Amino acid sequence: MKTKVLLSSAVLMASVFVTTGAQAAVDEASAKDLLNENGCLNCHDVTKTKTARSYKKIAAERKGKAGAEAAITKHLTQPSTVKLGGEMIDHPQVEADSAQVNNLVKWILSR
Repeated sequence: MKTKVLLSSAVLMASVFVTTGAQAAVDEASAKDLLNENGCLNCHDVTKTKTARSYKKIAAERKGKAGAEAAITKHLTQPSTVKLGGEMIDHPQVEADSAQVNNLVKWILSR
């Protein structure tokens, strides 16, 4: 009986990890398409600083912090300004549905 309980618990835990992993998967191709469609790569690069910080640097600054996803989502979808070269400019808003934006945010944080 004890073996059945342990085995059932192990199967349950394994299924939780598999489900969580599947939900957390990032569609990299879709994220990159969205970056291209919205002109994000004009100022940002994945690993190098261009006009703006790299996505790798953004991820390093935000990863593991409470509210990181919400903060990046807000920055991408609501009017905001950023400082570039000593002047404040309007940051373009990403034109996409919420699932696409959510995927992009997860992609950025996975860098």
